[in-house]
Amino acid sequence: MCGIAGVLGADGSARPLIGALAHRGPDGIRVEGGDHRSLAHARLSIIDLQRGWQPLHAAGATVVGNGEIYNYLELAAEFGLGDQLATGSDFEPLLHLYAREGPAAFSRLRGMYAFCLLGGDGRAWLVRDPFGIKPLYIIERDGGVAFASEPRAFLQAGWLAPELDTARARDLLGLNYVLGEDSIFRGVRRLAPGEIVEVVEGKLISQGRRRPLSSHVPKRTGEEKDLIARLDAVLEDSVRVHQRSDVPYGLFLSGGIDSAAVATLMARLNARPVTAFTCGFDAPGARDERAQAERVAEALQLDWRETRFGEEDFWRVLPQAAWALDDPTADYAILPTWKLAEAAKDTLTVVLTGEGGDELFGGYGRYRRALRPAWLGGRPAEPRPGDPAVLAAWRKTARAPGGLTRLQAAQAADVATWLPHDLLLKLDRCLMAHGLEGRTPFLDAAVADFAFPLPDRFKVRGRYGKWLLRAWLERACPAARPWARKQGFTVPVEAWIAPRAQDLGPRIARVAAVRQVCAPGDVEAAFADPASPRRWPLLFFALWSLIHLEGADPASALAAVAGTV
Repeated sequence: MCGIAGVLGADGSARPLIGALAHRGPDGIRVEGGDHRSLAHARLSIIDLQRGWQPLHAAGATVVGNGEIYNYLELAAEFGLGDQLATGSDFEPLLHLYAREGPAAFSRLRGMYAFCLLGGDGRAWLVRDPFGIKPLYIIERDGGVAFASEPRAFLQAGWLAPELDTARARDLLGLNYVLGEDSIFRGVRRLAPGEIVEVVEGKLISQGRRRPLSSHVPKRTGEEKDLIARLDAVLEDSVRVHQRSDVPYGLFLSGGIDSAAVATLMARLNARPVTAFTCGFDAPGARDERAQAERVAEALQLDWRETRFGEEDFWRVLPQAAWALDDPTADYAILPTWKLAEAAKDTLTVVLTGEGGDELFGGYGRYRRALRPAWLGGRPAEPRPGDPAVLAAWRKTARAPGGLTRLQAAQAADVATWLPHDLLLKLDRCLMAHGLEGRTPFLDAAVADFAFPLPDRFKVRGRYGKWLLRAWLERACPAARPWARKQGFTVPVEAWIAPRAQDLGPRIARVAAVRQVCAPGDVEAAFADPASPRRWPLLFFALWSLIHLEGADPASALAAVAGTV
């Protein structure tokens, strides 16, 4: 996991861009220039610590990449590349395959990645993994294209003025994340998940997308016991390749099904105790899963580490996380994710997490509601942003292909919207700010190919989602209590906002970006209403805008909206 940046089709060095991404690659920066091109890489060393530096050259091609290609060993063996490889880098086999197959080689990759490849055939490519686990941003400048792992690179280099896209800001306040390919900064485009773009004479030519889910899926059949056995094999293989690393790895363990499943397989695959970190909340009435996480850790003989999150952490972490999330998500899960990364950074370099389990195996309560008739409280599995324009934009982005069941359509909508723009964005920024690589074994092509086509009854049955995953976990790790009623994951942000709400309202109402998208009276009314769900996203957006639009440092931004904390 690293930071990448570059300029294609125009003069100019990528050095000013990569300097803004040094936190993504604490092990060092390299920059190379050529005729109308410049590539830069900030490295977090994971595979082949000595020789895996980028830009990487082989078979007449060059690559700078962020992420991991998990099947690099299998590709090298399948195509007989052993004698041709000069490094152990997971990106080098790609260059040899490109020399043989051209862009068809991209479809062979299994992993999380965003990269720029310059082929020996003179073609230049920007590519992102199908789920959008790794980010990539683009601007058009001086007749060429510049790209970077984070938008801050363009802003700090002075190549783009920070101008707010108010429609995307309304997305953020209504959904807690920003929809689609247009970022919240005018002029900055996100490369879409799975998108493959060729850069020709400084212009972006889309060459299609690799979709993470099949458009038309045959329903799998078979006895439950056979499906459980197949699930075991698929998940074990995914966790096995996601553990490939030359540096220490572990996991984040909550009290839920998904991280318990990852922990179970890591414990099976490792001779030594696996290090696991859990975060709990110190606030009255907070839902806390530490006890359940500890039960799983004891059963699996994990090296379990507990970290606590309280009111002091809230006001300390919030502005730092807002700084890290230059492409914003107002998901309150950024707070414990940041604290876990902070706790793990001195012990681990690679962290496995459970993101994606709910989307692929049907875990969310909204999926169950979508399958009920209206007279039993059923309703579509879509958000309620309060703004009709935001809902219309969400529906357009989330539109699923035909031939899917109602449940599959809801799953596909989440995979297209909040998974890449909320959950994965949160994971990338909060971990990379601490020099950690986050890996998501559920978001693997082999796992998706198994899980998504499952008949609905193996995902949702009665009051249970993730039916098949629960049935497997009941056998593999009974201590996980997969059939127990889940407490639900919440961060008690309202308990920490409430004592300051009277002062926060007027201060936040005066923030310039907030005034662009909200009436000041509505903002103050939200903070005067203890039941308003708008207080947290407004607080986050105010801090974010002061930092990324007005240039405030995190401490000054916090002082501007909250006074002395």
